[in-house]
Amino acid sequence: MGDEYPSLLRSEQMSLVQLFVPTEVAHDTVSELGELGNVQFKDLNPSVNPFQRSFVTEIRRIDEMGRRVRFFSTQIAKEKDVVPIRRLYESAPLITVGPRAAQTIDELDTTLAEHEQRLTKMNESYQTLSERTKELIEARHVLRETAVFFEKARGHQTDIRSSFDDSVTPLLQDDHEGGFTPATGVQFDLEFVAGTIERSRMPTFERVLWRVLRGNLFMNHTDIAEPFVDSTTGAEVRKDVFIIFAHGDALLAKIRKVAESMGATLYPIDPNADKRAESLREVTNRLEDLQTVLYNTGLNRRSELAKIGESLRSWQDVVRKEKMIYETLNLFNYDVRRKTLIAEGWVPTRDITTIQLALRSATEGSGTSVPPILHELTTQRTPPTFHRTNKFTEGYQTIMDSYGISAYQEVNPGLFAIITFPFLFAVMFGDIGHGSIIFLAALYMILAEKKMAKADLGEIIGQFFYGRYIILLMGLFSMYTGLMYNDIFSKTLHIWTSAWSFPESNGTVTATLTDHRYPFGLDPGWHGADNALVFTNSYKMKMSIVLGVIHMTFALCLQVPNHIKFKRYSDLYTNFIPQILFLQSIFGYLVICILYKWSIDWSKATAQPPSLLNMLISMFLSPGAVDPALQLYRGQGKVQLLLLMIAGICVPWLLITKPYLAWKEMHKTQGQGYMTIGHGEGTASDMPPHTPGISLEDEEEGNGQAMLQAADEEGEHHDFGEVVIHQVIHTIEFCLGCISHTASYLRLWALSLAHAQLSEVLWSMTIAGFLGPTSIFGWIALLIMGGVWFSLTVGILCVMEGLSAFLHALRLHWVEANSKHFEGGGHAFAPLSFANQEVKE
Repeated sequence: MGDEYPSLLRSEQMSLVQLFVPTEVAHDTVSELGELGNVQFKDLNPSVNPFQRSFVTEIRRIDEMGRRVRFFSTQIAKEKDVVPIRRLYESAPLITVGPRAAQTIDELDTTLAEHEQRLTKMNESYQTLSERTKELIEARHVLRETAVFFEKARGHQTDIRSSFDDSVTPLLQDDHEGGFTPATGVQFDLEFVAGTIERSRMPTFERVLWRVLRGNLFMNHTDIAEPFVDSTTGAEVRKDVFIIFAHGDALLAKIRKVAESMGATLYPIDPNADKRAESLREVTNRLEDLQTVLYNTGLNRRSELAKIGESLRSWQDVVRKEKMIYETLNLFNYDVRRKTLIAEGWVPTRDITTIQLALRSATEGSGTSVPPILHELTTQRTPPTFHRTNKFTEGYQTIMDSYGISAYQEVNPGLFAIITFPFLFAVMFGDIGHGSIIFLAALYMILAEKKMAKADLGEIIGQFFYGRYIILLMGLFSMYTGLMYNDIFSKTLHIWTSAWSFPESNGTVTATLTDHRYPFGLDPGWHGADNALVFTNSYKMKMSIVLGVIHMTFALCLQVPNHIKFKRYSDLYTNFIPQILFLQSIFGYLVICILYKWSIDWSKATAQPPSLLNMLISMFLSPGAVDPALQLYRGQGKVQLLLLMIAGICVPWLLITKPYLAWKEMHKTQGQGYMTIGHGEGTASDMPPHTPGISLEDEEEGNGQAMLQAADEEGEHHDFGEVVIHQVIHTIEFCLGCISHTASYLRLWALSLAHAQLSEVLWSMTIAGFLGPTSIFGWIALLIMGGVWFSLTVGILCVMEGLSAFLHALRLHWVEANSKHFEGGGHAFAPLSFANQEVKE
């Protein structure tokens, strides 16, 4: 029944299959199996270099197509205005299987090459035009700024030369040499250099020129207001216009060399004002024409990108699938004699029929009459671990798989985590209001999951969406534990009548217990009491110990089905029984004492309630001796002495029995005359011609190779010393772990207490002082503080505290529970699947 109806309790039964695939149908067969997504292929050419395999040429071609597709995607991403990209499910699919598959790939390759060629030419043209436009804009700014400078010079010509006899005179010695006279309309015949340079380099440029020319220059510069955009990188560059006057060709040559070395751009500017004005008009006209051409080129480029965007996702999908197909075909072995490809792989046993139907479908679709042949191989190799999940169980299984992949057919802790994980979370997060918030958030994500699954949610929101079913149960369980704690936003619910009455006497109120009891959860009478924190502390601390021991006991009991399944019956009495006795004789006894202490009405008892912590300590320090004043029940000393003896016996039991059985088995084997491989002196010629116990027919069909590989993999041998060391470590780890792990469950109490206190503080510091408004301003203040309180509740108590409780629940499952039974060491089932691969381009 277990094979016919597999469940999440164990990983699925796997089979090693062999495929004989005709070369003409190989591509379509792998494509069909990739769509099915339940075959994990083995590499049958492990010694062959990746560049020497059969389908290297096809992979290189697909890689080149992928490079072009990535180029298109990069170009679209660089656009300032968003270029619409049609989604994959809205695009027409490209048929890459069947008789026309090769033609479709050829056409796609040609289409991608044409688009790349056109887009590259457009990019080069656009970049050239952009550079020319930038040069013309710079030239226009230089012409304008030099004109402004000369105009200012004319306006201040009387200030330039105030004395001919002053020892501090300008660079030019007379008015004639200066090129101007007091009359209007004077022409400048000065020698100068003009251009543009990056603004950040301007101070350095000035200092270098001053030192090189020893101050024999006159320089003016001004900022260009508008930034220049680099057409290649898209970065903004700020520039300045400069004009430098100097005397002599040697100085001008030095200025030009320094300017060019610092990345400046020089422009030839005529000193004649009329020629400058003519140049400015010419540059302006050319710039207008160039900008028109640049605009049209940009429109054509954008229309080309828009056309590419309509099919980009479809191309990405085809390229991704084709590369996966040919990489998988490279894992196959080519049989020259049969002219077929031979493949081996792991499949779920119950999916073999579905795979055979897929093979038949691939054969019919390709138009050939020779179908691939599939048959199961007999092997002793360890299969991969595969847990078949749905969207509800996937999140829980992922949490457990993050700790480690369970061994093949081992009991799967992910099944039990569906209940235990949200429950332990809820113990720490118990609040009806906060649980309702995260429950409603998860419910919304579930109801809108089809819409949200298609949207780009980002990394953080995507993680929450992935775990929506975990959050749903966490919210549901939190509401249940909130009812148990009688806590809703730090307030209580008076659903039933309290068991406490509060008569007032002498100004103090002392609660009196009545005859009836509060039927469910914590009595609301405790809320607001002076000793409420003392009571809830004690209650939640003991509850966390009880839940922790129950959880560890359950996890320890999961060893039993593993030992029975793998026929390790000796482990039942060498590991499981001493471990369960050790745990229960100490901490199971503590849990029984807690429950017994809760069941006694200490108000009517003659003795005071004993401290269970001190009782547990005294149990080890003074075995069998119990103070009568602190005795919990009659015969307590003898019971504790017996339990302590059982715990003491379990330690050597764990330490000795398994190594003794291994030693006994080893001597029994050697007594029969057998020894391990390698102890003999035989040569290679003494070896049998084929694997013993395997028929020649099996070797012909591939079973021999599979069994030889299995023998190599399963040949791991543990000697007696390794068994002893492993058992010593295991015993120490378990005995110490029982103590530390039980203490670790106190985090349930600590986080629950912190959550309740933080909720109460948040209420009292925000909204509590604004309740009961009597004016319009009071109502406004109440609305504002209500919004602040709700925002902080969601952000701090639901998100931050929720993540904290999530991580603590995760640790309790990974460390405290899984260490009691989890074997691990498996490898995950990784089938060829197109469905789970996202388009990353």
